[in-house]
Amino acid sequence: MKITGAAVAGLVFGSLTSLANVVSSPYGPAGARVVGSAVAKAGPVVSLLLDAGWSWAALAVAVGWAARTRGPGALGGALAPAAATVSYHVADASLWDAGTDMVVWLVVGVPVGLVLGLIGALVRRPGLTGLLAALFVPVGAAVQMVVISPGSGLIDAGPATVAADIVWAGAALSATWALGRFWRRRRAPGTV
Repeated sequence: MKITGAAVAGLVFGSLTSLANVVSSPYGPAGARVVGSAVAKAGPVVSLLLDAGWSWAALAVAVGWAARTRGPGALGGALAPAAATVSYHVADASLWDAGTDMVVWLVVGVPVGLVLGLIGALVRRPGLTGLLAALFVPVGAAVQMVVISPGSGLIDAGPATVAADIVWAGAALSATWALGRFWRRRRAPGTV
C-alpha cells in the first residue's frame, strides 16, 4: 500500500466514524432527519463499532498488513490513524459543533500507530511472529469487550448488544483464521 493509500484509508475511516456518531444521535440536526429510518437503526451499531479503540487499532494494523514490509507498514500505521483523527475532528466540528481534543489524540496516535503498523506488516510472517501479530487485533477487541463493553450506560442496550455480538464473532473468526493458518504452515512439508 502506498502512503497515499494509508492517508486516504484514514481520512475515510475518520469521516465515517464521525458521520456514524452524528446520525446515531436523534438530538443533532442530521440525526433528527433520519429518526425512524434504517439509517437511524443501524447508526448506533455502526457508531459503537467504529468509535472503539480496537477498530482504530485495526485500521493501523490493516494498513501495515497492506504495506507488506516493516518500514512502510510502520509509516502507514502512523499516517492512517493521524489522518483519521484529523478528518474525525474536522467532521465533528462541522457536522455538529463538537469540541476537539485532536492534538492529544495525534500525540498518542502517531507513536502507537507506528507500532501497530509494524505489527500489521508482521502478520504475513510465518511462525509464531506471524501468529502473534495476527492475533493482536482479535485479542485486543475481546479484551476491550470485557473491560469496556460497547455502549456502557446506554438507555437502549439493543445496539450495544448487536455491536458486542459482531465484535465477539469477528474476533473469534479472526483468531480461528490466524490459528488455522499457523497450523497449516507448520504441517507443510519442509517447515519446522
